[in-house]
Amino acid sequence: MTNRPLNILVLCTGNSCRSVLGEALINHFSNGRFKAFSAGSHPIGRINPAALATLARHGLPTEGYVSQSWDEFDDANIDIMISVCDSAAGEACPAYLGKAVRGHWGLADPAHVKGRPEEIEAAFEATYAALENRIHKLLALPVESLSSLELSAALNTIGENL
Repeated sequence: MTNRPLNILVLCTGNSCRSVLGEALINHFSNGRFKAFSAGSHPIGRINPAALATLARHGLPTEGYVSQSWDEFDDANIDIMISVCDSAAGEACPAYLGKAVRGHWGLADPAHVKGRPEEIEAAFEATYAALENRIHKLLALPVESLSSLELSAALNTIGENL
């Protein structure tokens, strides 16, 4: 592919929880191999405080994240796009129209969980754990030597099997 870090866009609808956690985890664990960004098709304009608290509990940075539109990436050189919306729950997954290799890692939105604070925290921790597991599987892939079709299939397999 290229000698520069591959750009990954983690995409969901609101860009306040799942996509932000994915952005943070990819940037944290990839050691510069990837540069992750996050965006939404209908961003809510703020990062969910529980998402930031989850990052803090795991020692990851909590600054610098913005709830932004995917329109911000129209002219960006995105290599890989991973959608994290939960189509199984009837959530409309955005259809990114860029040239990036696409993968889908559907996850329930922890922002929709109601209940006691510990139940909400548990939902965010479950989302964090699922993303961390998937990202470690992504990092184990020989991404640079896979064809676009092979990479897309591998990304989707990661999303289906966890």
